[in-house]
Amino acid sequence: YYPSFSRDGKQIVYSTFSDSGLGSVRVVSANGGEGRVISHKPGHYVQPVFSPDGKQVAYRRIGAGYLRSPTWSQDKGVYVVNLQTKNTHLVCKDGSSPQFGARSDRLFLTRIKREKETAKRKLISLDLDGSDEHTHYSSENATEFRLSPDGHWLAFTERFNAYITPFVPTGREVDISPKSKAIPTAKVSRDAGQFLHWSGDSQKLHWTLGQQLFTRQLYEAFSFIDGAADELPDPPETGINISFSFKHDAPKGKIAFVGGRIITMNADEVIENGVIVVDKNRITAIGPRNKVTIPNGALIIDITGKTVMPGIVDVHAHGAQGTSGFIPQQNWMSYSSLAFGTTTIHDPSNDTNTIFAAAELAKAGLIRGPRIFSTGTILYGAKSSFKAVVNGLKDAQSHLRRMKAAGAISVKSYNQPRRDQRQQVITAAREIDMMVVPEGGSLFQHNMTMIVDGHTGVEHAIPVERAYNDVTQLWSGSQTGYTPTIVVGYGGIWGENYWYQHTKVWANERLQTFVPRLVIDPPSRRRFSAPIEEYNHIHIAEYCKTLVDAGGHVQLGAHGQMAGLAAHWELWSFVQGGMTELQAIRAATLDGARYVGLDGDVGSLVVGKLADFLVLDSNPLDDIRQSENILWTVINGRVFDAKTMNEAGNEPHKRKPFFWETNYSKLR
Repeated sequence: YYPSFSRDGKQIVYSTFSDSGLGSVRVVSANGGEGRVISHKPGHYVQPVFSPDGKQVAYRRIGAGYLRSPTWSQDKGVYVVNLQTKNTHLVCKDGSSPQFGARSDRLFLTRIKREKETAKRKLISLDLDGSDEHTHYSSENATEFRLSPDGHWLAFTERFNAYITPFVPTGREVDISPKSKAIPTAKVSRDAGQFLHWSGDSQKLHWTLGQQLFTRQLYEAFSFIDGAADELPDPPETGINISFSFKHDAPKGKIAFVGGRIITMNADEVIENGVIVVDKNRITAIGPRNKVTIPNGALIIDITGKTVMPGIVDVHAHGAQGTSGFIPQQNWMSYSSLAFGTTTIHDPSNDTNTIFAAAELAKAGLIRGPRIFSTGTILYGAKSSFKAVVNGLKDAQSHLRRMKAAGAISVKSYNQPRRDQRQQVITAAREIDMMVVPEGGSLFQHNMTMIVDGHTGVEHAIPVERAYNDVTQLWSGSQTGYTPTIVVGYGGIWGENYWYQHTKVWANERLQTFVPRLVIDPPSRRRFSAPIEEYNHIHIAEYCKTLVDAGGHVQLGAHGQMAGLAAHWELWSFVQGGMTELQAIRAATLDGARYVGLDGDVGSLVVGKLADFLVLDSNPLDDIRQSENILWTVINGRVFDAKTMNEAGNEPHKRKPFFWETNYSKLR
């Protein structure tokens, strides 16, 4: 992680991380070879950089975050190590993105400081012993600063785009923004620019967007630079494609699941004593046992007396895929989701870089987890450093282009204050075949305009206890979906609290296997109690039933509550509101897949679709609460024991311990 060249281009410094060994800082020749460790103990290391003379490396030690072991999380701060003497010392405890300018004895850092009601990012510098601190530049909305090697230029990212301005060490703090008048500022990216990096001669700025690397010469950005044309060129629309191909994961061989009840989601079809044949990762045959020929050499799994249903499609599944740029080799949240039967997720708000990196790793089989789809970072209309400014269709088109380039199939329109802005986002999305899921901020009239304007769906419950025929007629006729997230339902006590009250969550053995106790215990052991009539989530579920009966579409979204288990709470809540068990299962599978445009591959069990399904010990059509009793989770044709997440099938493999099951004292 975090690779950075030495100034002479001969070496690369980088950090590493593994679940079992934690992290280190290493240096390797740019020609390749084995990296040598320059950090003195295990930890969580980020952002290492060489000093200009190549004799020192600055880096940060950080804490573990939510998904990694908290071991070796002390002594956080910015450090410098002398590569000759190997002596390491703390420069300061506060600051990020260490970098050098032209001098090797002075370090630049980014700090966030609150000033009244505003948090500002500041570019500061200090000597390597932590003394003589100066603040150079300040910005309310910038998210990244990058000083040129010669110390004469500063690149920064604000509201997703990249800018360049001269670096003027005036001795006073300078406020910068794209609208700065005091010093010239040039926008160099068309839609977005991040991971800013200067060329060694300080004459070019590089940045990335999705799979492309972009470059801008200084003389293309400023008319006063030697070599500048009379009319400066527009920011580049395309860059260099630096992507690479990797084979999509699929297991080997054929497997036949024989003798079970199969809820296909092909209309209301339920096959008794059925067979599903899987070749690699696709369903090649399905039907009654006496009508399906089992291929020679297929592994036969007897599921007599069991029930098969499609994997759960959770279309509103927040959850960390990584922290601080590190993606765990075994993400306990992802394993728990699979163990509880969620095989596809759509996350309508996550860190863009992290979630799409995790999605690619999962496709390649390098990590285990549900199929991952997302909006990435939301198109936020309220005041923030990541505000997506939409003042016209061109702005909306730019936002949609940058999100699609990053890997998004959809965007989340969130708190765009004006209706015309929301309509512009929809128009831009239709132009490039993307979906728009909105969040209405618990405003009923806002929700209704979302339906009328043609959003893909409405996320979260509409904030009324009861909706009447006018709403139902409008909604069911529009084909706009509804993801009520009942477990966090608006307007009253959240639905998840009902299940904390009425079930022993802290004693759930499967949950304890995949989720740390520090996550399970606080909400489940000391839960509050309320009469049943106080639970508003049942009214939300009742309207879901009304909408489905009228021809509308409702889909399951568990909001990332209690990894994996909450999807079942959502499913059970649908039935509490009056849905039949089959209607609830359809909302959790096929309707969710259709909502996010994936129903050609997942959501039902038919020939040609991906082999994503669950083998249950009991029949959820008799009792929806049996949906939790999963024996096997099958995803992409791979068969997992849902109680342990050890892989079976044709490629058996035992899961490694999670960090709380590992003894890290050996790392000393």
